[in-house]
Amino acid sequence: MFRWLVALTACAVPLAQANPVLARQSDYVKPNSTGFRLQHGFETVLVQPFGYDGFRVRAWPFRPPTGQEISFVYDPPLEGFEDGEAHHLTYDTAFNGSQPVTIRNGNTIVRTSGWGGNPGGYRLAFYRVEDDGSETLLTNEYAPLKSVNPRYYYWNGPGSEFSAEFSFSTTPDEQFYGTGTQQDHMVNKKGTVIDLINFNTHIPTPVYMSNKGYGFVWNMASQGRMEFGQLRTKFTAASATVVDYVIVATTPGDYDTLQQRLSALTGRAPTPPDFSLGYIQSKLRYENQTEVELLAQRFKDHNVPVGMFVIDYQSWAHQGDWGLDPRLWPDVAAMSKKVKDLTGAELMASLWPSVADNSLNYAELQANGYLSATRDGPGTTDSWNGSYIRNVDSTNPAARAYLWATLKRNYYDKGIKNFWIDQADGGALGEAYENNGQSTYIQSIPYALPNVLYAAGTQLGVGKLYPWAHQQAIEEGYRNATNTKWGSACDHISLSRSGYIGSQRFCSMIWSGDITSVWETLGFQIASGLSAAATGWGWWTVDAGGFQPDPTVSWSANISTPEYKELYVRWLQWTTFLPFMRTHGQRNCAHQDAFTCNNEPWSYGESNTPIIMSYIHLRYQLTSYIRALFARFHDTGRMIMRPLYMDFEKSDPNIATWTSQNNNVTTQQYMFGPSLLVSPVTLPNVTEWEVYLPATGHNGSKPWTYWWTNETYAGGQTVKVSAGLEHIPLFHLGSREEVVSGDVF
Repeated sequence: MFRWLVALTACAVPLAQANPVLARQSDYVKPNSTGFRLQHGFETVLVQPFGYDGFRVRAWPFRPPTGQEISFVYDPPLEGFEDGEAHHLTYDTAFNGSQPVTIRNGNTIVRTSGWGGNPGGYRLAFYRVEDDGSETLLTNEYAPLKSVNPRYYYWNGPGSEFSAEFSFSTTPDEQFYGTGTQQDHMVNKKGTVIDLINFNTHIPTPVYMSNKGYGFVWNMASQGRMEFGQLRTKFTAASATVVDYVIVATTPGDYDTLQQRLSALTGRAPTPPDFSLGYIQSKLRYENQTEVELLAQRFKDHNVPVGMFVIDYQSWAHQGDWGLDPRLWPDVAAMSKKVKDLTGAELMASLWPSVADNSLNYAELQANGYLSATRDGPGTTDSWNGSYIRNVDSTNPAARAYLWATLKRNYYDKGIKNFWIDQADGGALGEAYENNGQSTYIQSIPYALPNVLYAAGTQLGVGKLYPWAHQQAIEEGYRNATNTKWGSACDHISLSRSGYIGSQRFCSMIWSGDITSVWETLGFQIASGLSAAATGWGWWTVDAGGFQPDPTVSWSANISTPEYKELYVRWLQWTTFLPFMRTHGQRNCAHQDAFTCNNEPWSYGESNTPIIMSYIHLRYQLTSYIRALFARFHDTGRMIMRPLYMDFEKSDPNIATWTSQNNNVTTQQYMFGPSLLVSPVTLPNVTEWEVYLPATGHNGSKPWTYWWTNETYAGGQTVKVSAGLEHIPLFHLGSREEVVSGDVF
């Protein structure tokens, strides 16, 4: 019963009603079939045309799916030939492999063919139809002679759920973009192996684009693995009842159309509230009501524009209270009003999924079955500050409703209407080790991560749903509280450390997790953000300055040292050109005047404060431009952070070559929208910086203008520009007036 409820909720968010973007094509070739069912011994494969230029494939051994399994794609997609009609499990052709079958949908063809010397039609192959009528193979099921079957199932335990490995062909020169976020410095994921389990800083998500001109969604809630080999791409599912994936195609290099196709499957982002487009202030942590009110007063006194202040974790009395500790926060409503009156800013409060047995809510949550359990043992999933905890089961609709009702009573109705969804990675509290905080001497003991039992299933089977469902709990609350439709403009926002396929459909930004405060980590975040963008997550950000000290670097995160001050200024500069500009982190300091060391704009020295302030003000000068980027992202899925291959793969042959190599040019530079080229400084003591300016196709012209000097440059060359601490290397296309006005599309 619960499985049905979760699946229905996950599938039925009515975003299509709120955003009916239909990019119809008058010459579109509609499908010649509603689909085919291939019976292959005990295995069944169902293939259906899906949306524009796409196919959905589902496969299972023995037991057929109910049609209510967890899915992260819309049926029907937001755009396509379907005219609002869902596919469900329909087909018009059934066969057992004794004949070849071909279906065309738009410019994409699926065809069955034999393998292993058998002429029967068992293997699936996907082709693009070119303008001249020829066909180009995109990928097929990987099945060289006498190999393991490309659709491979096995059973590890009792019950009908199975493990699966599905393999697809690739070529050594193919490039893959997306896959969520990893701390790997890579934009091209070719050659990588990525575990499909979420933990702090690691948000693997099986959505990717290929430079061959197709996109792929592994529409599975189970844990598993992605492997991008030289000849084979393989996806595994640890525990499943059906295997489900979608492939869509377009012409190579047309990544905007590919993103439009993918976001039609997985969801379009709503537009964020204006306050979130400005500067977001946070640290670890503001300890009480007085400190927050004094903080707001200082921002007013310093004339610093700010959109939101954040109250971080441990602001509650017990894990799972989901409310501020009244001993430290005696009048939340008065505090919210005072902050608003002084600065115009909103407040955000941290939310953890963990519940300790001394929480005000533990008994009721436990009695009603709203807490996750484990398949063995007493049900505890992790620990914090010496107490073992359980997590709220956000896959359970009733638990989500209870969580929101508590948040609404303790925060929302008192003026704090934005929530930080922290530690929401699923299973445990999201670290790659067990027993958070139980010992400062023994860490990372190789316990198996708990196989948590949810209303929707097990961690192995549906664990990737958990962060998505936890975001969903807040979104449902927002929509009910504001009486607004899913997909419409957001009045409030959440901030999540994890996400999954289609997380962009929520009013929720994703950040890169608890990263270290060193130069190398700063460089990693750029590629991470570009991978997030290719996955579909336009609502992405970081902790400016990094979250925590690196224990091997003496000055790391220490605001009293010149080395860290320089790193912080460079990091903060870069966040000006992210979808959300936000600072946060654990700081060390020589002189501490609050519960934790300071992290405000004036905390980094007299000479650095004007630089930091200038970038906060620049962010507000770019509000119209940023608002336009989010509007286009909402309408079509057009990426905000744009890897260089998005715009210049066709006009500049260097870009494709360098992307395949994960060259610094393609992992450390990007377009912020259509007009701004950003090249963050990621090394200390820099006064000049080399930037590659892509060829734009404007022969003989000088399309690039350096923001700080107005000097113009031709594309297709590397230039060295002045980049003292006050200047991030920044170039623009078109006039500055067009950029500032947002008139760029």
